[in-house]
Amino acid sequence: MKLLKSHELRALYLDFFRQKGHSIIPSASLIPENDPTVLFTTAGMHPLVPYLMGAKHPAGVRLADVQKCVRTGDIDEVGDASHCTFFEMLGNWSLGDYFKKESIAYSWEFLTDAAWLGIDKDKLYFTCFAGDADAPQDTYSHDRWREMGVEESHIFYLEKKHNWWGPAGITGPCGPDTEIFYDTGKPKCGAGCNPSCSCGKYLEIWNNVFMEYNKKADGTFELLSQQNVDTGMGLDRTIATLQGVGSVYDTDAFTGIIAAIHALSGKDFKQSAEITRAFRIVADHIRCATFILGDPHGVTPSNVDQGYILRRLIRRAIRYAMQLGMPEDSLGAVAEAVIAQYGEPYPELVENRAKITSELLKEEQRFQRTLKNGMKEFERIKGGFTGGVIDGVTAFHLYDTFGFPVEFTEEMARENGLSVDIEGFDKAYEEHQKKSQAGAEQRFKGGLADSSEQTTRLHSATHLLQAALQRVLKDSGIGQRGSNITAERLRFDFNFGRKVTPEELQAVEDEVNRYIAAAAPITCEEMTVEEARAQGAMGLFGDKYGERVKVYTMGAFSKEICGGPHAANTGELHHFKIKKEEASSAGVRRIKAVLD
Repeated sequence: MKLLKSHELRALYLDFFRQKGHSIIPSASLIPENDPTVLFTTAGMHPLVPYLMGAKHPAGVRLADVQKCVRTGDIDEVGDASHCTFFEMLGNWSLGDYFKKESIAYSWEFLTDAAWLGIDKDKLYFTCFAGDADAPQDTYSHDRWREMGVEESHIFYLEKKHNWWGPAGITGPCGPDTEIFYDTGKPKCGAGCNPSCSCGKYLEIWNNVFMEYNKKADGTFELLSQQNVDTGMGLDRTIATLQGVGSVYDTDAFTGIIAAIHALSGKDFKQSAEITRAFRIVADHIRCATFILGDPHGVTPSNVDQGYILRRLIRRAIRYAMQLGMPEDSLGAVAEAVIAQYGEPYPELVENRAKITSELLKEEQRFQRTLKNGMKEFERIKGGFTGGVIDGVTAFHLYDTFGFPVEFTEEMARENGLSVDIEGFDKAYEEHQKKSQAGAEQRFKGGLADSSEQTTRLHSATHLLQAALQRVLKDSGIGQRGSNITAERLRFDFNFGRKVTPEELQAVEDEVNRYIAAAAPITCEEMTVEEARAQGAMGLFGDKYGERVKVYTMGAFSKEICGGPHAANTGELHHFKIKKEEASSAGVRRIKAVLD
């Protein structure tokens, strides 16, 4: 088995699939464009949904990439050996070209051939979809692994919750998958031990998804017009396997980051289980925050949506940095270590270094004030508890209203001869989460991923809105900083340093409706990035795009790089109405609008 560093695995993976006829495409933004079903790009499939549904990709039908991703659903698990909020997903794609036969053969060759990773085949285990009422058992994948030389005892059939990749939202492309695991050498947890166990014996390193279905809004499945392959290999976990270490935090991807925390704290990484966990949390959360802040569509800390997640990550890192004894305002130094590690493959981190360190410093200083306010509130209420127990609702109030971590409440309670009803706190927290999740489901239902007619029309309207903003506000530098489109309305974020006046908003609305009234055709051309730039197409340019892109032109009003889909004619948009304009974050404004 080859001993590779992170940058070597990235290069080797892309080289392998380049030799198999795949076009290499760059990582998309961490902030999904025109997809309100998720807050962040959580998998390589998100930027490619239109192409999985049948749209033509400018780079062809065979693609490979290294996609930066963020998942925060299990944020409380971070601190163990394998969980991370930010990660890189190595992926290869077939858009209606090859399917299971070739996909499985490619994975087997890359993993086991001495020219590539050279992993001992006896250390690999595989799972396949067991079948249910929605789709049949995936015997083909099972039989194909056997043809590759896999022993029967190394293949398991598992139910949908383990071997089915569903859409991130309510609807979208999906299908059965076959997953690849590495045997860590740990003993089995029992007679029934298999890759679905959480005992740590089996570590998932690659997942081949065979997207054959589209999940509809009513929960039923229909066959897609094309069969797609979507694979994902976690870079951190694979590197940990190749380097023979027990944790992703012991790999070269984290060496410099861990060293920075050591220098700031004076603590040793492996000093104790508690210290190790704190090191991992600070390292992971600041790595993730650095990538979010440094993204071309990067957000800043706030109390809503992506900004809320970012704030939570930073403040959780601050709490554990305090536990390690790190000095105040030191997270910028950890971010510098992240930039040093990742600046070459992701140059946007270097370009946005000043913003990253500045926002981290501001959030550290805000949180210090938060902690002081929480401590003041604690001192005010601490004498009012009978029996020496702070009830769970009060502890949650300190957490929810003042941002005061419950661990801090427990610590101060102990110092004052009190205790905290943690069970009551957990109950209040769970009730809060249920309400928040219900609100999120309502807020993010539908989306461009389903390519419905109304959502497509609203998507086209965002292009006209951006063009109108530039003309009315006389600022050609105005550009999209995020969007959220459902079948009911569009939400468009753009960079602008002040509130847009009511008169300007009316002028923008009138300008968009003038474009609509012109009934101009909406056309799409494929061209190189250089050709798009020469034609004046709007776009971030840089690393976001591949060699060829789609450029949508809407009469003489708008020319923009975009993946689509769009209406055929601006006249199909009928009438545009701005409902609200407000601040989104520092230097970013937000417009909500509808089509009548």
